Amino acid sequence: MGNDKVKKIIRETIEDYNSISEKYSSVRGVPWKELEFLFKGIKKDDAVLDLGCGNGRFYEFIKVKGYTGIDPSSKMIEICKKKYPDCEFIVGDINKINKLFDKVFSIAVLHHIPSQFQKTFLNEVKKVLKDDGTLTLTVWNLKEKAKGKKEVYLPWYGTKGTYFYSFELEELIKLVNDTGLKVIESGEILVGKKPYSNFYIIAKN
Repeated sequence: MGNDKVKKIIRETIEDYNSISEKYSSVRGVPWKELEFLFKGIKKDDAVLDLGCGNGRFYEFIKVKGYTGIDPSSKMIEICKKKYPDCEFIVGDINKINKLFDKVFSIAVLHHIPSQFQKTFLNEVKKVLKDDGTLTLTVWNLKEKAKGKKEVYLPWYGTKGTYFYSFELEELIKLVNDTGLKVIESGEILVGKKPYSNFYIIAKN
């Protein structure tokens, strides 16, 4: 897949989230309780980056003064600013970040990034982490929905088809370790009533 195709996929994904922002937030306005344990290590003085913050719902688990939320969807950020007017929210990608963080959280983001750009994305995350900082990220376990394929387009809150990359947990661990981060914890989490399977990793800089 060439760079132009990758950029097109990312652009279309942003457009999808802009188009579904209101509907998405009406259904997913609160964070999944099953993920709360991932946020337990936050200290009150930590600088925390919520990377791909969406509608800001995981701020409920963070709630520190050093919080920054960033997302390329302008419509999602509008919702964030209305809900949490005292927090810092930025429209854009990680290249807009010019400070360091103790902790970076990226919940359900990496599976929207084509494989050719995943390592670049994680290298950019590493740049904004303080020494000994931690990255916590999750991706969907799409093994059943992807039916053996690595890249699929799935209907998403009314979209014709949004791009998803289907990870294996071992693949995710290797990808993160290959950037120079060190995975210290990983596993599977089931969330929601259906439930939905997610993979998670916690990595140290």
